[in-house]
Amino acid sequence: MITSIKLRTVAVVAAFCLLVAGVCGAFAVAAGTRLNIGLTVVLDAGHGGVDGGVSGRATGTKESDINLAVTRALRDFLTKAGYKVVLTRKNSEGLYSAFDRNKKLADMQKRSDIIAEAKPDLVVSIHQNFYPLRSVHGPQVFFSPDAETSREYALVIQGILNAGAGTERVPMKGDYYILQCSEYPSVLVECGFLSNPEEEALLVSAKYQQKMAYLIFSGIHAVLSKGGSNYDYLYNS
Repeated sequence: MITSIKLRTVAVVAAFCLLVAGVCGAFAVAAGTRLNIGLTVVLDAGHGGVDGGVSGRATGTKESDINLAVTRALRDFLTKAGYKVVLTRKNSEGLYSAFDRNKKLADMQKRSDIIAEAKPDLVVSIHQNFYPLRSVHGPQVFFSPDAETSREYALVIQGILNAGAGTERVPMKGDYYILQCSEYPSVLVECGFLSNPEEEALLVSAKYQQKMAYLIFSGIHAVLSKGGSNYDYLYNS
């Protein structure tokens, strides 16, 4: 399993390096008949409602808003490629009611319930990062400790994100509820650091949000397609 994934990672990253080298335009889903490849992905836009997550140093943009924008773009790429996509959070609101005393707990339980009902092939949670040292930057993928399949998937997705963002990060173990609340392979993707001024300027832009969505889509497709069709046509340079 690890060997086959690593071989596919090399091929996908090499092809993607050529693709992102000339990025100068917008991303768009090509016209055509939507496929059904029988795989389900749950996309989890982190935070929402009263929980805005972290905020950008310069713009004050809430993490929850960026998470939702990236998630929606990622949903469009996956749907066009033939995946069934289930969203935990579809709008800016949190997944709790006004009567819930512990809104955070209710929110996370609802996300867990949605995942359990979907029975997905993969869960991907989208977030933005923050760190006191402003120079720290780049996308980071997390997986649950002792979850071997999730670790293998995280390696591939991190490799493609590195190729697209020009970074050299490695996936890390993460003690996050969303990674451990189900039996299904799960990864958490921090798209970048809102504490880094240059990266914040990128993360709040629709164009870069689309780029992040396409990079994550490429990683998801690499681990789930088992060497299937190439979807570079989803990207317009």
